[in-house]
Amino acid sequence: MSKERSYSFEFFPTKTEAGHEKLMSVARQLATYHPHFFSCTYGAGGSTRDRTLNTVLQLENEVQVPAAPHLSCVGDTKAELRSLIAEYKAAGIRRIVALRGDLPSGMGMASGELRHASDLVAFIREETGDHFHIEVAAYPEMHPQAQNFESDLKNFATKVKAGANSAITQYFFNADSYFYFVERAQKLGVDIPVVPGIMPITNYSKLARFSDACGAELPRWVRKQLEAYGDDSASIQAFGEEVITRMCEQLLAGGAPGLHFYTLNQAEASLAVWKNLQLPR
Repeated sequence: MSKERSYSFEFFPTKTEAGHEKLMSVARQLATYHPHFFSCTYGAGGSTRDRTLNTVLQLENEVQVPAAPHLSCVGDTKAELRSLIAEYKAAGIRRIVALRGDLPSGMGMASGELRHASDLVAFIREETGDHFHIEVAAYPEMHPQAQNFESDLKNFATKVKAGANSAITQYFFNADSYFYFVERAQKLGVDIPVVPGIMPITNYSKLARFSDACGAELPRWVRKQLEAYGDDSASIQAFGEEVITRMCEQLLAGGAPGLHFYTLNQAEASLAVWKNLQLPR
C-alpha cells in the first residue's frame, strides 16, 4: 500500500522570550522544507500548558505549518483537559500527540482522572469524535517504566485500539529494534503508521544523559567513538550526522512511513540529515 511519507519536526516551549524568538526563527527556516507538521512538547504535569498552547497557535497561524500540541493526562483533571482540547479545536488545530506524560519530580505514580495514554486517546475521541488526527508514542526499546517488552507492546496496541491514527517512536540508534517492534505490533493487529523518531547527535554528554533517562540504548561503538572525540564538537557533529543519515537510509529503505526529527529547537543537525537523504522539499 503506497502512501505519502510524513516528515515532521518537534520543538519544546522555552522559558525565556529570547529562547522563544529563536524557536520561531528555527521554525520559519524549517517551514521552507514544507514538513507535514510541527509538534510541541508539554512539560511534566502540564507545567508548560500555557507556553505549549501559545507556541502551537503561533506555529499554526504565523509560520503556517500545521501544529500538533503534545497533551498529557498526568496531573490534569478531565475538566482541564476538556477545556484545553476545546481551545485547540476552536483554534483550528487538527492533530494532537496524546501521551500519559512524565511524572513530575517527586510523584511516585500517575495522578489525575486519566491514568494512561489510552484513556486520554479514548477521552479525546469521546469529546471531539474524528476532529483530531491523534498521534501516540511507541517505544521500540521498551518504555523505561514498562514491566517487560510484552506488556509494553500490549499497552501500545491498547492505545491504537482506543482511536490513535499513527504513532511516533522514542528515538533509537538501532534500526533493527524499530523493524522488530513494528513486526511484533502488526502481529497484535496494529496497522497504523509508526514513524521513527530521530534524534540528531550533536553533543555527547547531553545525549548520554538523555538516553540513560529515557531508556534509549546508545550503542557501545557510538558511545566509545563520541568519547574519543572529547571536546572536538566539529568531529562529534560530523560523526553524528553520518551515523544518523545511515540509520535513516536503512529505515526508509525498509519501508518506514516517514521521519520525525527531535530538533531540540535547532535546525542545522536535522537539516544536514534531511539534505543527505535528499528528502522532498
